[in-house]
Amino acid sequence: MIDKFSAVVAGHICLDMIPNLEHLKPGQFSELFQPGRLIVAGAVTFAPGGPVPNTGIAMHRLGVPVDLIARVGADPFGQIVRDIIAAQGARLAQGITADERSGTSYTVIICPPGMDRFFLHCPGTNDSFCAEDIDLRLVAQAGIFHFGYPPIMRRMYMEGGSGLLEVYRQAKATGTTTSLDMTLPDPSSPGGQADWAAILESVLPYVDIFAPSIEELLFMLRRETYDELSQAGNAGLLDQVTPELLSDVSSELLWLGVKMAVIKLGERGLYLRTAGAAQLGQMGRGAPADLAAWADQELWAPCFQVEVVGTTGAGDATIAGFLSGLLRDLPPLQVMAAAVGVGACDVEAADATSGIRSWEETLGRIAAGWPQHSLVLSAPGWDRDEASGVWRLKCSLF
Repeated sequence: MIDKFSAVVAGHICLDMIPNLEHLKPGQFSELFQPGRLIVAGAVTFAPGGPVPNTGIAMHRLGVPVDLIARVGADPFGQIVRDIIAAQGARLAQGITADERSGTSYTVIICPPGMDRFFLHCPGTNDSFCAEDIDLRLVAQAGIFHFGYPPIMRRMYMEGGSGLLEVYRQAKATGTTTSLDMTLPDPSSPGGQADWAAILESVLPYVDIFAPSIEELLFMLRRETYDELSQAGNAGLLDQVTPELLSDVSSELLWLGVKMAVIKLGERGLYLRTAGAAQLGQMGRGAPADLAAWADQELWAPCFQVEVVGTTGAGDATIAGFLSGLLRDLPPLQVMAAAVGVGACDVEAADATSGIRSWEETLGRIAAGWPQHSLVLSAPGWDRDEASGVWRLKCSLF
């Protein structure tokens, strides 16, 4: 039975292991972590990682019926992953299959105080995941099909991305709305060496909602710009992102066939660019009912203020908020505010999902006047909507 208000989330899954390093002083990490040293750590948090549990469980907590599709190994790590997911809801674990041929993917997440996190990652069963692993019967019944992290899934990027293309050809043929999230690969890895500009050119005509971070997007489509901004002295890449840059690169995404470009900007919030009404009408079951309200939009939502405990899964949670609002058929300004609200709740916990609140609680915090981080856009045409706090471009520059 088709249920427009439902989703399938597929792709990368792993076991996250997050040692508690809160007792270290900011800046002390590089001094302590030397060969031969024994560093005392606190308790370790075990949590399912990757977009399948991160986005999927977040949408579940936000009240959206979700089916998850991914592979783990037939090993203790795989059992831990499945047990944790099943504790959130029995339905969620049904599509997590155990593979006898390879081990469960895992990630050790190092979060030193005062520094950005970094990862030790083993791809495990994700490298053999392919289109045949996706139950198209579930996809054909869902409003949205969301897939995440192909740059660290070997069969998705090998042979010119033919595996990823097959996933989206099949999903789009079911009439669902398709959504794609990315991750930034190690530039020296096979995934980092893949020709992502060519892969996206072939795949994005089948993708309705494309949701990369700005770093991922520039790495894949504007490598010279990525390298230039990454190496610009003390200024971080995010600090150098301008409305003009976002308008320019999102124009390219719309030209490639994307209907909604949802670009994650870390602590600077979330950007949305949408196509015209005719193109939005081709999105499938998850398309908004009011196409005119969503057409030709350029929005930038600042983050809400919280005490950050951990940033693991913040982008995945933000996308969960966006997709959940879209499935509820809310107007774009409200969906953008809800998306960054869900992301803000996420970072109030060390792992990727335990900070997520219900949809009603999240919107309640926003309605109660939840303070936002300062964002001032001086580019021509941008104006702040007072009710939502979201910035909107009144007249397109391109």
